[in-house]
Amino acid sequence: MCDGRPVEADCRPGESLLTVLREHLGITAVKDGCAPQGQCGCCTVWIDGEPRVACVTPAERVAGRAVTTPAGLDPDLRDRLADALLATGGSQCGFCTPGIVMRLAAMLDRGRCGRTDVDRALAAHLCRCTGWQTIVEAVGVVTEPPPRALDPATARATAETGGPQTVAPSVPLGAGGFADDTAPRDALVAVPLPPGVDPDAVGAQTAAGTWWVVDATLTEARGRAGKLQGRRTTRDATPPLTPPLVDAPPHAVRLATGWVEPAYLEPDASWCAPDATPASPLANGGAFGGKQGSLAPAAARELADRLGRAVRVVYSREDTVRLGPKRPPIAAAAWVDGDRVRIRGRVANADWSGPAATGPAGLDAEWVTVPAPGPPVGAARAGRWAEEAVLVAGARHAAGLAPEGPLAARVTGPTGAIGDARVHVDAARGVITRVEVQVDAGDPLDAVVLRAYCIGATHMALGWVCTESLAVDPETGAVLDLTIRSFGIVRPAVVPPVEVTIVAGDGPPRAQASDAVFAAVAAATWNALADLDGGHPDRWPALHTGPGRALRR
Repeated sequence: MCDGRPVEADCRPGESLLTVLREHLGITAVKDGCAPQGQCGCCTVWIDGEPRVACVTPAERVAGRAVTTPAGLDPDLRDRLADALLATGGSQCGFCTPGIVMRLAAMLDRGRCGRTDVDRALAAHLCRCTGWQTIVEAVGVVTEPPPRALDPATARATAETGGPQTVAPSVPLGAGGFADDTAPRDALVAVPLPPGVDPDAVGAQTAAGTWWVVDATLTEARGRAGKLQGRRTTRDATPPLTPPLVDAPPHAVRLATGWVEPAYLEPDASWCAPDATPASPLANGGAFGGKQGSLAPAAARELADRLGRAVRVVYSREDTVRLGPKRPPIAAAAWVDGDRVRIRGRVANADWSGPAATGPAGLDAEWVTVPAPGPPVGAARAGRWAEEAVLVAGARHAAGLAPEGPLAARVTGPTGAIGDARVHVDAARGVITRVEVQVDAGDPLDAVVLRAYCIGATHMALGWVCTESLAVDPETGAVLDLTIRSFGIVRPAVVPPVEVTIVAGDGPPRAQASDAVFAAVAAATWNALADLDGGHPDRWPALHTGPGRALRR
C-alpha cells in the first residue's frame, strides 16, 4: 500500500524504497538529497506509521506494508504544517521540507511538540536555507497558521536568491519545480563517471567536458558507472595556504580558511529534449552561488541532441561534492594603517586581482592567486567581499577602534543593503549564546521572508567561522569528505537564538540583504571569539582548534 492504495512495482533486487517511489511510481515529493547515505532526511516517509528514510530502506522490506508520503497524510494536518512553515519562513527552496513535514507530522500525531521533541525530530534532517529557528517556530503556530500574502513574499525571496524563488503552500510539500521532478520518467538517464573508471570499459560518453554513463534508468546508469559511496575521512581539514609575509604591525590579524562546501540540498540535475532548452538546476533557489557553473544543463542538451531522445542528468551527492565549486581558501593579514585598513592576502585558484565589487571606505586590499590542489572554486555567497568585510572588522577590533554600526559589525553589500550583527557570548562557559541582527534592505517587501533569510544567513555564517570544513588531499586535490554530514553544518539543537530587527529603510527594495547579514555575522563571530580567547583565531573553522568551546544553548 502507498498512500492508501495498493501498488505494484517491478523493482530489481537491492533497489531502495526511494528508487521505487521516485523512479517507478513517479512520486517526486519524496526527495533524493544524499542517497543512499541516509543522512539528510529529504526522503523521509512513513512505514506503518513510523518515519523512515527511504534511501536506505530496501524495497523488498516494505512488501505488504503501508507506505505514506506527503500526499497520504491527513489533509488537515498536512496543510496546516505547510501553512505554518509558510507563515514563519520555515521553507525556502523547499527541497528538504517534505521530509521534515513527514517527521513533524509523526511528532504531532503523538502529541509531542516541546522544544526537546522538535530538536530530536530535526536531528535526523539537514536544512541549509532556514537556519532551523523558523522551522521550530512553525511548530508553535501549526494549530492556527496566520494567513500570508504570497506575491510580496515571492518578490523578497527572489531578491534574496538572485534567481527564481516561489513562496506558496505547495513548496513545503515538494512542488518547487525542481529539474529532476519535471523530467519525463521515460527519458534516458546520464550520470557522471566516477574517477578511476575506464570510460571505454563502461561505454561512457563525453559531454560538457566530462564523461557520462547513459542508460535507460537511474539504477542501470549508476550500476554501470560504479557509483561512489560517500565516506567521511579521518584526515583533518587543513587550510592549504599560509598568510603572506608582510611588514604588518603587531596588532594585525591573520586568517587562513579551508575549502567550504556550499552544501545545497538539491543535487545538480537537468533534463533536455533534442533541440530544446535544458531545465535549470536553479529552478527554486540560488544554491548560494554553487550551481552557477553546473555541468548538468550543457551535458543534458549535448547528449539529447546526440542521442535524439530526452536525457535526464542526475548527480548523486558524491558527484555534487566532487564536481561542484567550493568557497576558495584564503590566507591573509589585515591591519589598520591611519585612516585605512590594509589587506594582503592569497586566494587559492580564484582570480581576485581586480578591484572588489564593494568594500569599506579606505580599504586597501591586494590579493594574489595561488595554485593549490583542490576541487573547483566558484561564485560563493558574497564571495571576496565577505572575506574582506571580515578582515576589516577584525583589524579594527584588534586596533581597539569602536565598531562601525549600532551593533558590533556593519557590512554594506554591493546592492546597498546593510547588515549589522552582534554575537553574544557567555565568557564563563566560553560559548556563543545569542546572535543579534539588524538589516536594512530598503523596502522589505515581506518581513517574514526577509527575517527568515537573515536567520538562514546567520546559521551559515556561524558554520563558516566555527564548524564547517572539507578535507582535501593536499597532493591530488581530491575531496575526501563525501558524506553530507561530514561538512560540519551546525545542528538544530545547538543553534543559538537569532534576533532580527528590520530597519524601515528608505528607497526601493535592495536585493541580497541576507548576504550582508552573512558577512556581518561572520565578522561579529570572529570578533566575539577574539574576546573569548584574547586574540582572533588565525584559522577557520575555529571550533576545531578552540579550547573546548562549543555552540550550544
